Amino acid sequence: MENKMKISGKEIITLGFKSGKWFPEAIEFINKNELSKVEMLEYLEQFKTEPTIDLLENPADVIINIKAENELEAINVNAVTASMETLMKTPTVVNGAIMPDACPTGSKGTIPVGGIVVAKNAIHPGMHSADICCSVMLTDFGKANPKDVLDAAHSITHFGPGGRDRNTQFRLPTDLLAEIEANPFLNNQKCISAARTHLGTQGDGNHFLFVGKSKNTGNTMLITHHGSRGFGANLYSRGMYIAEQFRKELSPETLKQNAWIPFDTEEGKNYWEALQIIRKWTKLNHEVLHDATLEKLAIEKENRFWNEHNFVFKDGDLFYHAKGATPLDSKFMPDITGPRLIPLNMSEPVLIVEGKTTETNLGFAPHGAGRNVSRTQHRKSKTGTIQEIFEEETKGLDVRFFSKEIDITELPSAYKNAENVRNQMEEFGLGKVIDEVLPYGCIMAGDWKKNAPWKKRRRNRK
Repeated sequence: MENKMKISGKEIITLGFKSGKWFPEAIEFINKNELSKVEMLEYLEQFKTEPTIDLLENPADVIINIKAENELEAINVNAVTASMETLMKTPTVVNGAIMPDACPTGSKGTIPVGGIVVAKNAIHPGMHSADICCSVMLTDFGKANPKDVLDAAHSITHFGPGGRDRNTQFRLPTDLLAEIEANPFLNNQKCISAARTHLGTQGDGNHFLFVGKSKNTGNTMLITHHGSRGFGANLYSRGMYIAEQFRKELSPETLKQNAWIPFDTEEGKNYWEALQIIRKWTKLNHEVLHDATLEKLAIEKENRFWNEHNFVFKDGDLFYHAKGATPLDSKFMPDITGPRLIPLNMSEPVLIVEGKTTETNLGFAPHGAGRNVSRTQHRKSKTGTIQEIFEEETKGLDVRFFSKEIDITELPSAYKNAENVRNQMEEFGLGKVIDEVLPYGCIMAGDWKKNAPWKKRRRNRK
């Protein structure tokens, strides 16, 4: 090629460069300065990209801590195992396991509920999902009457979409707000607004407020289950967007849901810090509800502990993505507060467990009972009226739905057999039960969509 020959993007691609936003500027510079071939290659060196990373030919094995007890469970286990085997081809992944409460959550290759995936120097937002830091907290109310505790908590908590109005909001601490504003992933009006208005809210789905009595002491216990609400969901959306940019550049073969943010980048460090801020906020989200209930009853707490079961945990250069799995190993919890909590369903005890890392559990236990079928399948399988089904499955319990509309997909029959989950916990060495919180009653969101404003308007038009 001679000095004065005009070059185009086609020639640059022929030289082995990938098309990018830098092309027009580079072409203009080369032609304007009439670079020789040697000079042009030296100039283009700055735009060279690393070769893309292929999927693993020899993916790590999946440790299976689950077995099927019937034909329905066999279908579930096979689906979960197949999904994990595809996921384990992701280039960053070095280890993985599934728990007895595992169930599929998406297309093949998506981390299932009850899945643990260990990645090296990489954070995968899709593996912690939108409900970042979904967690459980217990407060010991001593010898308080369970009904009094449930009534007081009912008057304070908030389920359903959206947040609290100005008159009922809890105060967001100024030091936490400062941390939010200092993080580039969180410092936007949408995140800050959600951090303020969603504080002291529990959302919907399988989130709950549970009251029961300790099997060991007879003390009344309040347990809440929820995550980071809209605050965390906003971070997840931003994280998935950034991870997708890295996926296109680093590993286009990787499934979109398994895109990652390299930890050794500025984005990786900032995202990790954002996750820790979300964790602080979520813990506070539990505390404000518990503390307000204590205050209303003029009771001093006797004990309190909490744990996440949907988060990313760091150990050196390894990132443990627990999509519905309870951390047993204290190295995963910088503010270890006591034993861990594993709820099963509203008619079963909440298990209080402790344990250690083994070769097969990767330092985790199940996070609940899990499902064998989807909500829609479960709804179709039931016969009788909603009220009849509710009364049969909650007999002897004080079960309330915040929306005043029963959600039968949260009744005990919607979940796996609790006894089987407990038996498999013992069989596979997934934590030791040291106490149980026997159920008195609980509050859940219920079927809030039934009377959602848009549905009311539609009914009124008809």
